Amino acid sequence: MAQRPERADAVRNREAVLAAADTLFAASTSPQSVSMDDIAAAAGVGKGTLFRRFGDRAGLIRALLAARLEPLQRAVQEAMGTEGSPAPPRQLVRDLLDASLRFKIENRHLMSAAEDAGLGNPYHAGHYGWWHETLREALRQVPGVPDADFAAHALLAAIRADLVVHLIDDQGTAPEHLRATLAAYVDTVLGDSSGAAPPKRH
Repeated sequence: MAQRPERADAVRNREAVLAAADTLFAASTSPQSVSMDDIAAAAGVGKGTLFRRFGDRAGLIRALLAARLEPLQRAVQEAMGTEGSPAPPRQLVRDLLDASLRFKIENRHLMSAAEDAGLGNPYHAGHYGWWHETLREALRQVPGVPDADFAAHALLAAIRADLVVHLIDDQGTAPEHLRATLAAYVDTVLGDSSGAAPPKRH
């Protein structure tokens, strides 16, 4: 049986709720304090509408994260699938990690809200699986990387959302400095462009 399309008013309500939640989380330095009441009031809908549509606060945050990630994931997929010569593997790895870091910087309060809402192990989240798989495939093209699967996990661990929040909001690290430091770290991990592996530490 074909699924019936959403009514126009339901689509408008959903977009209004997500936009309101996005604005509130972005503006709040205490994301756990943003309540369903706050979001409903900002969106101009009843609180019951939120619960019927998203189930609970965690469900709303999950939907908002997916909506925020969708255009970025689409852009990455289009860039990797473009005809012609793709970016060199090392540059692709740098670009992927920088894109993920920029997303976490721009949405760090929303990411904190997701953790506070108890959305489970971050490694089980759908967006983590997508980033890991995409990065792993890029790393497999880089000479000298012995285990692309582990390397993808290790590099993503360097830009965990809670670490980004700590560095920027608690320690006052400038976002551009954080991005530059990450790029230098990636170059160190991947070794030089001749294909030599990173030097062993003793």
